[in-house]
Parts: sequence; C-alpha cells; structure tokens
Amino acid sequence: MLTDATLTFVALGAIFAYSFYAVLVAGQLSLGQAGFASLAAFTAASLAPKPSEVGEMPALLIAIVIGMIVGAVAAVVLGLPTMHLRGVFLAIATLAFAEAVRILILNQEWTGGAQGMSVPKVLTPGIAWAVLAVVAYWFARMGRSRYGRALEAIREDELAARAMGIDVGRHRLSAFVTAGAVAGLYGVLWAYYVRLIAPEDFGFTAAIDGLVTAVVGGSTMFIGPLLGSGFQTLIPEIQRALGVEAGWIRPFVASTLLLVIILFLPGGLASFFRRRIRLPKERSASGKGLLSRSHPTPGELVATLDRLSKEYGGVHAVQDVDLELRSGEVLGLIGPNGAGKTTLVNMISGLTPPTSGRATVLGTEVGRVPVHRIAQAGVSRTFQHSKLFNRLSALENVLVGGHLVSRPSFLRRLLWLPSARRDEAAALDHAAGCLERVGLADLAGSRASALSYGDQRRLEIARALASDPALLILDEPAAGMNHVEAQRLSELITSLASDGLTILLIEHNVGMVLSTCDRIVVLNFGKVIATGTPDEIAANPTVIEAYLGSADDDPRPTDRTERSHT
Repeated sequence: MLTDATLTFVALGAIFAYSFYAVLVAGQLSLGQAGFASLAAFTAASLAPKPSEVGEMPALLIAIVIGMIVGAVAAVVLGLPTMHLRGVFLAIATLAFAEAVRILILNQEWTGGAQGMSVPKVLTPGIAWAVLAVVAYWFARMGRSRYGRALEAIREDELAARAMGIDVGRHRLSAFVTAGAVAGLYGVLWAYYVRLIAPEDFGFTAAIDGLVTAVVGGSTMFIGPLLGSGFQTLIPEIQRALGVEAGWIRPFVASTLLLVIILFLPGGLASFFRRRIRLPKERSASGKGLLSRSHPTPGELVATLDRLSKEYGGVHAVQDVDLELRSGEVLGLIGPNGAGKTTLVNMISGLTPPTSGRATVLGTEVGRVPVHRIAQAGVSRTFQHSKLFNRLSALENVLVGGHLVSRPSFLRRLLWLPSARRDEAAALDHAAGCLERVGLADLAGSRASALSYGDQRRLEIARALASDPALLILDEPAAGMNHVEAQRLSELITSLASDGLTILLIEHNVGMVLSTCDRIVVLNFGKVIATGTPDEIAANPTVIEAYLGSADDDPRPTDRTERSHT
C-alpha cells in the first residue's frame, strides 16, 4: 500500500525530473539543477513569511514565487556564458556550478551551515500532485506548439534547425531558464516537506538521481519524468514488500536500467506509448493564420557575390567568385568533386563566413549576421547529406520548416484560446500542402528515419518549401535517385520556378541540370571557369575538358523540349 510519503516523493521526484526534461528536449545535458534548487530553497525559506503569520497556503505560494524567480535568475547567470558549450562540456560546467553553490551555502551562517535550516512542514500529497499536474500540463501544451517543435528540432539537428530560421541560442537559453524555474519550484517544495534542509540534500547524488529519472522516463514525451519518478521511487517500496532489506538494490537496479535504456530504448519508458501524430482533416488553400512574407518581383536582384573567397589553412576552397542571381531564375552550379560548390552555397546561406569578398542575399550581408537571420530574409535550403529530424514524422519535419511563417502559439495553447487552434490548423494545412507538392502526402505520419532515401530527399525539399522562401538552394537533391525520380524532381523544380521562386541548384546529374536550369555556373578548384546558358556550357571546350569529358560524350538531351517551363 502506498503511503502519503511515497506519493509525495513520487510527485517531488517527477517535478525535479521535469527540470532536466526541460533542457533534454532541446538536446542539452545540464547538471546545474541541484544548484538552482538549493539556492531557491534556502532563499525562499529565509525570505518568505512564516505560516503562522499569513497562513500555510499563502506562505507556501510566496515561497514558490521567490524560489522560481531565484532559480530562473540563476539559470540566466549560468546560461549566458555556457550556452556555447555542448554535451559533456556543458555537463561539467553546470555540475561545477552546482558544487560551487553547495560549498557556498555550506559556509554561510544564515543557512545554518552543515546543520541546515529548519522549515515548517506545509506540503501535503494533494498539494504536491496538484503542482505536478500544473508542471506536466505546461510541458504537454508546449509539445505541439511552434516553440516546442523548435526545441525538438534543435535536439535532433542543430545545424538544420538554424537553417530553418530557428534562433538556437535564444531557444536554448529559454529552455535553460525553464529548467531553473522548475528546479527552484522543486527546491521550495522539498524544503517545505522535509522540515530540515541541508546543503547535502542538493549535492551530486541529487543531480544524478534527477538526470537518471528523466532519462529512464524518456525525454521525447512529456509523461517521461512522471514514469521515471514512479519507477525510481517505487523500487524501495517493492523491495520492502518482498522483505528484502539490502540498500544497494535501488541504485543497482537504477544503474542497470539506465544502461539498458541507453543501449536498447533511447526514448525511455515513454517509448512504450505511441506518439500521436495529428494530421489535418481537410485541405484548404486559404493560408489564413500564416505570417506573410515579401518576395522580390520577377527579375529583381536576389543575390550579389563580389570576389567571394574562402580559405582553409591556405587551401583556397573558393576564389574570387563574382555572381548575380535574379528572381525567378533557375541557376545551376556544377563542377567536379572538391570544386567548392557546397562551400559556396554554405557561404550564401550563412553557414560558413567568407574569408574575403562580399555577398549580399535578399538585402542581408552574409558573414555579418547569424544563420537564422539569413533564413528570415527568405533563404531556405537542403543539404548535400540529408539533415532531417529523424525521430519526428514527415509532417512534423515540414512543420518545423514552416517556423518562420507560422505564428507563436504556446502561451495561447496554455489558455486554450481558439486562435491558437486556428493557427495550428493553418500550420498543419500548410505543411500538408508542401508534402503534397513533392508527392509525400501519403507518408505524412511516417517517421523520417523510416522513409526511403529518395523520399527523404523529397521530404527535405518539402521542409525547405515550408518557409515560403524567395531563394531555394538545393544541394544535390537528385543524389541516389533513379532516372524516373530525377525526371520528376526536374519537373518539380521547373514548376517551382514558374511560380516565381528563385532556385540555386547543385547537381552532378548534368543532363538534369542542362534540361532544368536557365543559366549554369561551372566551378573548378574553387574558381568560376564558365558561365552561360545550358547550350553554351555544353559546348564550352574548357568545361568539357575539366568536367564533362570528351566532346564525343555530349551530355545535352536530344529533345530540347525537356527545358520547357510549361
């Protein structure tokens, strides 16, 4: 039979695990939550009025507010200098912070030092579970919002998320602040339940227990922390029910389970619950609920490159490239392997800063602004090696692609406002339309990692189209496709251009490039060796010698009607 104490500890453990879940969902490994909790607990216990003065519930509520503010502020102080760290480096830095806080509190008179601080017991199982319900509700509503999808995208592939226009730094910091506030909440609740708090309550062991609980439960669904806490807390109860008194069983089982989950069940216990994918019930082309984006007029200058260069340790990947790209144009970029094609488009899309020269894309100078600002200007792209969000469905991938044209909905979802439902429905409708455009409507609910290679390439194009770009960069989109698939892709590119979209195409399928593009630029050893129409490029002796082969191997399509844009 579960006691009140057991129920309370399940709720407290789940709340603490949610502070780890808040950053794990964004791909961050932080161990500073114990430090946030200890600062919040001791500060709130010192500043909040006594229950005898204002009543038990008002005293607890005031303490909770103080604790959450302290935890959030501490998270900002720690997060700003550590946001550039990743993986184990972030974990070590945040763990060092938590240990520094523990030592600081241990040596303060107002905290009681090693003896700890006495706090009135106010928390009951009912209050603990009510608070847990509020925290779980927060993360449940976050999951299907634009903000929640952005965090998941950052967890899956940070580079791709930046290219979709997501401000990774701001989203990571916001997740960190949420973790600090929830950890502060836990610290206050712990203090007002155990009666006597000591620095050791928030030491290294507490941090590891919170992390293990979150990982065991699962960081891909909001119910994970609750599942993990229930499992971790109930192990001793089962042990006592069986009459086993060995104290090493709980940590042994927890450690073994963590190893098993990491090896065989990365999604934790929550993996046993199927992630429900919401699909649009019916298609509508109204576009209401999406943010409007301006597009250049046909023929307007979209990008200008002036002696753009990139060097890597003395190796000239790209040298003095001059180029203009105009609205509605399909520009092909070809050249041998290692010619610098991907490096050039990485500079155009803001992923790689140029060593010298200038590049202005849609009024934004690349190299001087973050990647997401280039995407916000109207640039979208695919990658040479597919960068999908593999644990998300095809539809969810495209929803992330629509980050810049969908409206923020998280706070409105918390209040169940009808406008949030309308905007989310519009985003779903838009994403479904992009999937339909590339022929993947029937696979909307399939996980991206389960798609065939050709479908993954088309999904990446659909995700890029979802941002309603003015310039679309396709980096070898036909790689791995057969002749029929490549022909369909060529027809798709032609139809997109006829809609006014500007396209920069890198492709090794020369026949496809010649039949699709209006103009072609040829790179070799980082330099432009030829620029012209498909006919001019196919007949250029320099191009034939450097890339296309002998003149007898003319790659031009026999039927020039393949170049028709109709």
